[in-house]
Order: sequence, then structure tokens, then C-alpha cells
Amino acid sequence: MEKEKSATHVIAKAQSGLLHQGLKNWQGRKEWFFNRKNTDTYELYYEGPYKRAEKWQKKVLEQLVSQDKRVNTLLEFGCGTTRFTRWWAEIGIEATGGDISPFMLSQAMHRFGGDLVMADSHHMPFKDHSFDALAFVTTFEYYKDPVKVIREAARVGKYGIVMGMMNKITPKFIRRRTQQFFGKNPFYETARFYTPKTLIAVIDEALKGRKYTVEWTTTGLPKWFPVQQWNLPVGDFFGLYVQFKDVD
Repeated sequence: MEKEKSATHVIAKAQSGLLHQGLKNWQGRKEWFFNRKNTDTYELYYEGPYKRAEKWQKKVLEQLVSQDKRVNTLLEFGCGTTRFTRWWAEIGIEATGGDISPFMLSQAMHRFGGDLVMADSHHMPFKDHSFDALAFVTTFEYYKDPVKVIREAARVGKYGIVMGMMNKITPKFIRRRTQQFFGKNPFYETARFYTPKTLIAVIDEALKGRKYTVEWTTTGLPKWFPVQQWNLPVGDFFGLYVQFKDVD
């Protein structure tokens, strides 16, 4: 089905005046991705200490979504600077990016050659089944109404939802909360950390009446660990794919 894009939401490459310096809040709270100090250095994290982690995260996501041969197009919400959005094309998937942060999208416009939309994930400005799948990569943790977001994703994405999540069961969870307590890490102040089990419970609530399967796997294990991916709910990151079985 043809994509429906409101002219007020689609971001043209040549558009100016995108940034609003006074914009700080979303969902009634301050968020790190409305702070230029954080967003302007976002890509540096993946180019530096998270380079190895990114490699395994992409491997996990590819493994999960590639099993569903119906997925050729994808909308990634919370795309940020399009770090992962740019990557989908490498595995044969045409991606569109969506985000609420003008600061993130101002960088995305110069990094990504595809379509971008500035919108709230709770109200996606697309027709039903506009894409084969929806993706959320380390962004779902920031939604105050996750059930509503999943229902929107299931409406817009025809065949499935792929999710890359920060896992709660990891030694880094304690470090993150300690940093947050001392005001040293703004990135997780409003984040809700999930485990595969707790996320599946939210998915089940959101998708009552639908027929689907859920598959997940975990990575983000210490470098010295004998394996870097497994099907136990322990690790810094887990990928999850919801595959809809009630559509042609």
C-alpha cells in the first residue's frame, strides 16, 4: 500500500529552520535527545567504545528479521541519526526513518539518503500496512505508553515488528543506574529497561486477538565470554522479532 505522508511531517533535504532551541520536553518530561550536547556527539559513541557492540547487535537483528522473507520495506521509528536505518539496505531492506527529535533528524538529513519523517511514535502518520515491518532499535525503552506504540506498529507494519533492546539483566544495568544516581549519565534517566519476558508480556497485551510468533536472542556479553550470542535472557542487548501469522 502506498505510503501516506503529511506534508507537515516529511522532512525535505533542503529544509531549513528545523531546529528549535527551546524544545526540551516530550511526554511531559525532559529527554536527552532534545539536548544538543547529547545528540551532537551521538554518532561518536558507535564509532568509539560501542563499535564492537554494534557489530553484534546488527548480526542479531539481521538473523531475526531475515527469516521472514516477506520483509522488503521497513519503517524504523526512533531512528535518531539513522545509524541503524542506513544499515538496513546492506541486508536488502528499503528503510524509512522516523523520529520525534529535530536535533537527531537534523543530522539524519545529511547522513541518510532515504525518506525521513518527524512524528510521534504513538501517532504514526501512515496508512495501514504502509511497510512490511516496523523497527525499534534502543528507542522503545523511552515510550510512556508502550502498548499504544506496539498497536501503532502493528497497524503500519504488515508482517512484523523487529526490536533491538537494552536488556535489564546485565551487569551494566547496575553501572547505568549508579551513573544516573550521581548525575553522570543522562541517557537512561527516563528509560525503562526490559527483559525478553517483560517485553513479551507488553506485546501480548497490545496484540490480543492477533496470531503471531515471537523469537528473541541475546548478545552484549563480555568480550572474554566464550560465546557472544545465546538464547538465555542475560546480556546487554537482545533482539526480538514479532512475526504476524494472520496476514497474507
